[in-house]
Amino acid sequence: METLNSIYEMTAFNAIAEDPFCLLMIALALFLLYLGIGKKFEPLLLVPIAFGVLLANFPGGNMGIIPSDETNNIMQMTILQIASEYGIMNMLYYLLIKTGLLPPLIFMGIGALTDFGPMLRNLRLAYFGAAAQIGIFTVLIAAVALGFTLKEAAALGIIGGADGPTAIYTTIILAPHLLGPIAIAAYSYMALVPVIIPLVANLTMTKKEFLINMKQQEKLYPSTLQIKNMKWLKIIFPIVLCVIVSILVPSSVPLVGFLLFGNLVKEIGTDTSRLISAASETILNTATIFLGLTVGATMTSSTFLQPQTLMIIVGGFLAFCLSVAGGIYAVKIFNLFSIKKINPLIGATGLSAVPMSSRVANEMALKYDPSNHILQYAMSSNISGVIGSAVAAGVLISFLQ
Repeated sequence: METLNSIYEMTAFNAIAEDPFCLLMIALALFLLYLGIGKKFEPLLLVPIAFGVLLANFPGGNMGIIPSDETNNIMQMTILQIASEYGIMNMLYYLLIKTGLLPPLIFMGIGALTDFGPMLRNLRLAYFGAAAQIGIFTVLIAAVALGFTLKEAAALGIIGGADGPTAIYTTIILAPHLLGPIAIAAYSYMALVPVIIPLVANLTMTKKEFLINMKQQEKLYPSTLQIKNMKWLKIIFPIVLCVIVSILVPSSVPLVGFLLFGNLVKEIGTDTSRLISAASETILNTATIFLGLTVGATMTSSTFLQPQTLMIIVGGFLAFCLSVAGGIYAVKIFNLFSIKKINPLIGATGLSAVPMSSRVANEMALKYDPSNHILQYAMSSNISGVIGSAVAAGVLISFLQ
C-alpha cells in the first residue's frame, strides 16, 4: 500500500483533484491546437502558444509562469536561481519575455521578409495604415470606462493593431499580468482575419465600392511621380525613417528600429546575404518558438480564468473590427474629395497581419471583378499599418510607462 500510495503521489491525479480548473485550461489548449493544426489558423504561433498552455497546466510539471510580486521577489533573483527554484519555463520567461527581447527580434525577421516597394510606389495609400489604428484608441477609452486602468486599457487596445509582437511588447511593459489573454486574443484574431475583414467590409461597403478597379484608375489618372532608382530608395528609406522615428517617438525604436534594420540588410542584397538568412530564418524561427511557449505558459487557471479575460476577448474583437472599419471609412472620406478613386478594401488592410489581410482583400476584390487585382495597392496600406501600430505602441508607452 505504501508503494501504491507513493506511485499515486508521483502522478498528477492528486493535484488535478485539488485544482480541477486546470482541466478547463487543458481543454482550451487542445482546442487551440485544433485551430492551429486542423484549421491552420496561424500555426507558426498558435501551436507553440497552445502547447505552452498545455505544459503549464499539468500540475507538478513546474512549467507554469509565476507572476512576480512582493511575496516571491522573483525579479531580484538571478537566472540560475529562477531556474533552480521555479523551473526552466520561468527562466526563459524572465530572460526573454520580461526583458522585452523577443518581440524586437521577431520584428527584425519580419523586416527581412518585407518589401517596402509597394508602399514607396503608392505613398498616398500609406495614410490608411495610420487611419486603421483608430480601433486602438477607441477601445482604450471604452476599457477605461469599464474599469480597466489606463495601462491595462492601452494593452487591451493595442490588439486593434493586429500585430502580435507589438501587443506582447506593449503588454510586457504596461500590464504584464494580462499577457496571457492579450496574446491569445491578438493571435486568435489575426488568425481570423479571413473572417473579420469580409464581415466588416460587407457591412460597411457598397457593391459599387467593391468594383472600384485600381488599375483602371491608374490609367485614367496616371501618377506624375516617377521613381528612377527604386533600389537606392529602398536602401535609403529605412535609414531615414529610423532617424525620424527615433527623434519623434523614441520609445517605439526597439520595434521599428529592428524592423527597419532587418529590411535594410534585405535590400542591400548579396553583400549581407548571411545576415538576411539569420534574421529571416534562424533568429525569427527560434524567437517565435520561445515566444509562443513562454506566453502560453503564462495562462494558468489561476491567472486566466478571471472576469477580465472575457472582457479582453470581447474588447480585442471590437478593437480589431474598429481598425478595419476605420481604414475603410478613411478611404470613403478620401474618395469624397478626390477624382482618382480608391477601393475601400485597401483601407481595410491598414491594420497589420501582413500579408494575410492583403491577400484577403485581393480575393474579395477578385470575387466582384476577376480583373481587379489590388494586392500591390493593399500591401502599401498593410506595410504602413505595421509601422503605424508600432509607433502607436511607442506613443502609449511614452505617455503611460
